[in-house]
Amino acid sequence: MKKERQKKILELIEKYNIETQEELTDRLKNEGFDVTQATASRDIRELNLVKVSSAGNAYKYSSAPKEDIKISVKYMNILKETLIYADYAAHTVVLKTYSGMAQAAAAAIDNMGWKEIVGSVAGDDTVLMIMRSEDSAREFCSRFNAIVGKK
Repeated sequence: MKKERQKKILELIEKYNIETQEELTDRLKNEGFDVTQATASRDIRELNLVKVSSAGNAYKYSSAPKEDIKISVKYMNILKETLIYADYAAHTVVLKTYSGMAQAAAAAIDNMGWKEIVGSVAGDDTVLMIMRSEDSAREFCSRFNAIVGKK
């Protein structure tokens, strides 16, 4: 039952902009799952769901990288301390960092294992990343900026 419920959660967050645990619980109940908010909270934690920006300055649940790799606190701290902003053009992402910090940021990102990244090159204060598609570049920037607390 747990696996089926968690599979349904992943389907629901892909289909809808679910912003709260209460909304997730209601949608699960509509799908025939008898759940409490505490159960939904545990599922969110076990599935490594994160909140990402959505339209209108709201946040919605999204799955962590598809490989279910937990983002290390160490790597997140590196990114929070080094990143100025992330932006994209077509399928290319540019991360702007403080001077001398691009290689540390690129190493942290490489160790996160995100499959949508084809490769990256780091200079002194810029990381150039080639993504698999423009959609993955846009999603990466949105998710990345939300994760590290940048606008």
